[in-house]
Amino acid sequence: MFFGSTPVLLWLFFLSLSPLTKAKVTAIIVFGDSSVDSGNNNLISTVLKSNFQPYGRDFYGGQPTGRFCNGRIPPDFISEAFGLKPAIPAYLDPAYNISDFATGVCFASAGTGYDNATSKVLNVIPLWKELEYYKEYQRKLRSYVGENKANEILREALYLMSLGTNDFLENYYVFPTRKSQFSVRQYQDFLLGLGENFVRELHALGVRKISITGLPPMGCLPLERATNILGQNDCVPEYNNVASGFNRKLEGLVAKLNKELPGMRMVSAPAYDIFYQIITRPSLFGKFLFCCILLRWTTLQSFFELIKSIKTKLSRSRKFSVAFICNSSTLKVLGP
Repeated sequence: MFFGSTPVLLWLFFLSLSPLTKAKVTAIIVFGDSSVDSGNNNLISTVLKSNFQPYGRDFYGGQPTGRFCNGRIPPDFISEAFGLKPAIPAYLDPAYNISDFATGVCFASAGTGYDNATSKVLNVIPLWKELEYYKEYQRKLRSYVGENKANEILREALYLMSLGTNDFLENYYVFPTRKSQFSVRQYQDFLLGLGENFVRELHALGVRKISITGLPPMGCLPLERATNILGQNDCVPEYNNVASGFNRKLEGLVAKLNKELPGMRMVSAPAYDIFYQIITRPSLFGKFLFCCILLRWTTLQSFFELIKSIKTKLSRSRKFSVAFICNSSTLKVLGP
């Protein structure tokens, strides 16, 4: 998702990885959307980029990298936690080559989803293309380290998958096509079917360790709350219910694939419950700062001028932040 707050919240990966933490991990390999994209969108023709300030201001060197965050994103921290490199490079970044990718690589693209139609909304990399890049990566890795070593790296690597929110918020609830074809429940099943096919293809390619992230409470994402004027800018219950239902089905799919695919060790990251707690009971997670801004709805133009002014002042102050911009490399959680 490209507008939400999940990059920091995907620390939740750690909660799901307990069955894998004692296992040997040779590389971190990443598929998904903006929650895990380390810069691939910089290299494609899309408006959906984060290669400008203040993104990256707390990253090494203080420069934007294409990550939708102020600093590192969860795959970077996960890699470091397993004793690998502190930042996962984007596969399309020409500054890196197979020697850099051997211990970790990111194929993710902000704005994508399970549904190919979702990736077309903003012309980003579809999930099937991420898989094609992975196959290409396999070939390059085998040429670089040899067949046996490459097979070991690929087999013992930890694969991260994080996507699905864009399918609903940038596709199903925005354009009529999928909504005319599927009910919400049917669309959930459609997406999970695509996800299942993707995992089965990965398994056939030698993948054995996967962490897949469920949906956050989508109705509580900053943009959804900001535009929920009639609901007094509270969370949107319908979107949250959709996410909960999807996650229950995802857990069932994970259990099914672990049973049916030989050697598969797959876990689901529970993004919903903790994210919702962060929003409804933020004091449990540390000091809570609240800023109330009174808006007078005079004209749309004056509203956007005010928002622009607020963003400028807050970015300069570094004490607060707007929407999805993380403010400090020391923050563990961001609320909306």
